Amino acid sequence: MKTSDRSSRQTKLPRWRGFNLTEKFKPALDGLSDETSTDCRLDRYAPYREDDFRWIADWGFDFVRLPMSYRCWTVPGRDWEMDERVLEQVDEGIEFGRRYGIHVCLNMHRAPGYCVNPPTEPLSLWKDADALAECCHYWGAFARRYRGIASDRLSFNLLNEPPKPDENMTRTDHERVVRSLTAAIREEDPARLVIVDGVRWGQETLPELADLGVAQSCRFYLPAAVSFYKATWAGGVASPEPRWPCVDGEGERWDRQRLEAHFRTWARLAEQGIGVHCGEGGCFNHTPHTVALAWFEDVLGVLTGFGIGYALWNFRGPFGVLDSQRNDVVYEDWHGHRLDRKLLDLLRRF
Repeated sequence: MKTSDRSSRQTKLPRWRGFNLTEKFKPALDGLSDETSTDCRLDRYAPYREDDFRWIADWGFDFVRLPMSYRCWTVPGRDWEMDERVLEQVDEGIEFGRRYGIHVCLNMHRAPGYCVNPPTEPLSLWKDADALAECCHYWGAFARRYRGIASDRLSFNLLNEPPKPDENMTRTDHERVVRSLTAAIREEDPARLVIVDGVRWGQETLPELADLGVAQSCRFYLPAAVSFYKATWAGGVASPEPRWPCVDGEGERWDRQRLEAHFRTWARLAEQGIGVHCGEGGCFNHTPHTVALAWFEDVLGVLTGFGIGYALWNFRGPFGVLDSQRNDVVYEDWHGHRLDRKLLDLLRRF
């Protein structure tokens, strides 16, 4: 990192490093398959796996993000009632974190009125008061349930990847929602660490929230020409086969220098006393493995230089270190799973 960038190094949060665990990401009742997760067809009662936490800790990582759909815990026909059996499994995930020295970040991936993935919610979180009230209710319930657990062990990541601001969600709409959700949490637990994803699907910072005392979360999926190659759910970039460095579909060259310019805007939040973490990122399994590893080397090097931690999407599945189903990897058997040792070793270096 250049000397001029050192004042922008993020130090507000620990440089947590880890993975997304997807048991509550998409319950079977959503009725859709999704290539982003091998767990997408599990039912709402799929528990978190202690082995995941054990292996993550043994490999030297200290962070898990739990992306959750609110449909996992809602009780059909009973407005806003939360299924205690599902909540007990979330409790267990948090306990696994304590047991293995791993910070747990709860994320509402599908919230009442918004999800980045289909199907579209019937209401709009950004425009409809009923959707916002329901979302506030759930975050308030989590805050009350976990009051007393220190923020160095547990954080709340409000909403996954708000979209690019437009007439359907202006930045003013987004700010109002975030302030309302944060207030609902702090009414129950004033000390809870709250993390807010940037708009434009986690790519743009939120200077308008600098006074709120929340951390902010970015993504490491850029450029999509590398990370989402042949991913039909993300537009299905099919040709040409990616290289790294590369020129994307809009003619922009991407290399380490371009990544540094992108993440520098996030690191500069540190100058305002704002913590930054990268809650998601990774490379889909159709990208050639050698290209993916070269891209990881640069993007993780840039994040590390700015003091920003990360969480790979996912742990098990098409982006993960286990069971990714890449066709150009010699896998190692790992307790019945297929381990991408080269990717794991690279991640452990950063």
